[in-house]
Amino acid sequence: MSIKIVLIDDHTLFRSGIKALLSRQSDFEVVGEAADGFSGVKLVEQLRPDIVLLDLDMPAMNGREALAQILSTNPGQTVVMLTVSEDGDDLTECMRIGARGFLLKNINADFLLDSIRKAVDGDNVFSPEMTTRLVQSLIAPAAPRNDQALATLTPRELEILGYLAAGHSNKVIARHLELAESTVKVHVQNILRKLNLGSRVQAAVYAVQHKVPQPEGV
Repeated sequence: MSIKIVLIDDHTLFRSGIKALLSRQSDFEVVGEAADGFSGVKLVEQLRPDIVLLDLDMPAMNGREALAQILSTNPGQTVVMLTVSEDGDDLTECMRIGARGFLLKNINADFLLDSIRKAVDGDNVFSPEMTTRLVQSLIAPAAPRNDQALATLTPRELEILGYLAAGHSNKVIARHLELAESTVKVHVQNILRKLNLGSRVQAAVYAVQHKVPQPEGV
């Protein structure tokens, strides 16, 4: 089964280059392209791809607005930002909305291909220089939340939260806990809902702040 991809970027040459790169991979299929956020939202709703690569600065509707629209219609849609912006506020806002990753356009081809595969498998993906900014922005100003929310998790959800804190994908969690990957996905969604969090990254930060035990030897 190929990974179905939609590209949303207003730069035609860049979009063409990315499409050519992805099309050379036997496990990738670019199923749609859009040059602005408004058209991109409609295209994603129609095609329901495995992953969306989304630019930030675009006409008609910018990337943040498009991201919010896409996830309001389909909260499970995997969206990765692919942008020139190194702004920390852009990064944290996109992750708060629910992006699966934030990649800069200066990454090399192999890093992009690997990141797409990881994101589809449930991992969060970032350009290396953005990871430090994300940790600083999410942890430094944040006060620990009330532990009452943590107490609403079931033992299984608490165990999975520990795996999220360790950075593991749904596939890895499912293998180690001998669960179906779809079951893990439901548990993760329940965790985010109960803790009132918007992404796996926020769940990982929450778990670290509250000293949730992480799996050993994984």
